[in-house]
Amino acid sequence: MSSYVDNGPMLNAYPDSIGGKLCDVTAFLQRPECKDAFGSFYILPSVFHTDLDRGFSVIDYGLNRMLADPKDFEALKDLGIDLKLDFILNHASVLSPQFQDLLKNGANSEYCDFFINWNSFWKGCGEMTKEGYIQPEEKYLQKMFFRKSGLPILMVRMPDGSDVPYWNTFYQEVQYLRPDAQDLMHGMEGDLQYQEAQALSEIICKALDAGQKPGEIDFGELSAYRVQAVAFLEAHRKYLGQMDLNIKSPKVWEHYKETLEKLSSYGAKIVRLDAFAYAPKEVGERNFMNEPGTWELLEKVRKLADDVGVTLLPEIHASYGEKVYETVAKKGYMTYDFFLPGLLLYTLEKHDATLLSAWANELQEKKIRVVNMLGCHDGIPLLDLKGLLPEAQIEELIDLLVSRGGLIKNLHGKKNMYYQVNATYFSALGEDVQKMLLARAIQMFMPGKPQIWYLDLFGGKNDYEAVAHAGEAGHKEINRTNISPAQIDTLLTSPLVTEQLRLLQLRNTHPAFGFDHEMEMRAEGATLSITWRGNGSQITLDADLSTYVYTIHE
Repeated sequence: MSSYVDNGPMLNAYPDSIGGKLCDVTAFLQRPECKDAFGSFYILPSVFHTDLDRGFSVIDYGLNRMLADPKDFEALKDLGIDLKLDFILNHASVLSPQFQDLLKNGANSEYCDFFINWNSFWKGCGEMTKEGYIQPEEKYLQKMFFRKSGLPILMVRMPDGSDVPYWNTFYQEVQYLRPDAQDLMHGMEGDLQYQEAQALSEIICKALDAGQKPGEIDFGELSAYRVQAVAFLEAHRKYLGQMDLNIKSPKVWEHYKETLEKLSSYGAKIVRLDAFAYAPKEVGERNFMNEPGTWELLEKVRKLADDVGVTLLPEIHASYGEKVYETVAKKGYMTYDFFLPGLLLYTLEKHDATLLSAWANELQEKKIRVVNMLGCHDGIPLLDLKGLLPEAQIEELIDLLVSRGGLIKNLHGKKNMYYQVNATYFSALGEDVQKMLLARAIQMFMPGKPQIWYLDLFGGKNDYEAVAHAGEAGHKEINRTNISPAQIDTLLTSPLVTEQLRLLQLRNTHPAFGFDHEMEMRAEGATLSITWRGNGSQITLDADLSTYVYTIHE
């Protein structure tokens, strides 16, 4: 079983969520109102040197100097607060030093096998296309799970002018230089005159702005320069994105070891493994959660983690019916309680805690150590409930949250493969203060280590302006509003905030709570009672799910 024993509340925020920098979050935690409220802090990965996806595209694990300083970690340590930090096993940014070395040196790069060459991986298992990548046979593709439409590849220009496909599960973007006349005159061979270069520049920039690729451009009267112009543009293309790592490379394991050492040096006691289940890849096997590859990878990483004293928290979304959470726990890892957010919404709307009670008792009986939550930086997971709730009830719950302003993002149009509702938890509850307080009280009495999304603590509402500003794929910004120091002063006088802080302090300091302590939950009609016993102490939450009124007594 996991060596991590602290089950006190954990703040969850970006380094700039409260005030604008990590030092501002630390200053918030130093306030007397927050005394004894938190034992841990999950800082999202924009605290590192990153470029995309609000931190989940890591260039390297050095600190983002615009947001954080090593002395911030020292201040957290002085408060007795340890850290949960992210480690992205599956991929790294194209701006990472390893990928940049590959772009510069090609086959001569010391990192030539650090990333997955698509054609090398699928050699002999498909046909080469005219575009230069292997199209795997259908029998292999049937087992694949893709996070975007099309094959997960990025065509990368090598120093010798060849294009090589590399495995790219998540985001990618190719950017082309908008050249002016001088760029073209200096960069293209031959006797190109200035006015010709000006005309070429206009043609190229107009076509690129319209979304055309270099090879699709009609050069008209200047078509004699087409080959040279296209070659110039392709040689100067830039990339954004996240490239999959080759876990069979010794260099990748050196990277894993160095990263875990660095995270530990920052004060991490829990390391969340993001997207790790995509990392093990074998021809003929699934590219997500393949077995035994997934568990073999985890075990190897755990040995590295044990050496630096950190506990791993694998992140896997799967339906309740698949029992993946139970498999993870049986193998000795902490796991996420992705069922609680939706299950608690269901409980409060139906005024019935029967299913909630069954789930809590299962966690206790099977000794499953979880990190639970209400809201988080992602959406509210609901398809995870399949097998725990009938699908019709899940659909009803989703419709309710959408009617309250929540947003749905499906996986490239496939509704039943992967979706969650993006909303603040407060808005998902109809912006009802008493409901929010009862939800927090129940979370404090559920088994596990409670994770507290900063915006939930402050009663944040759906931020449609942020969604509009973020543009396409900006739906998650609905629940990521930054709080200013001036707002903090006002919010800390709000009964919604002060009562939540009281509940957090109670959970963090009362001796009856503990991973291995005794919990008894009883649900009858709209009445819910949860009692914890441990260290010679006892504490009980009694709640009326019809009025959302609760009392706590010892």
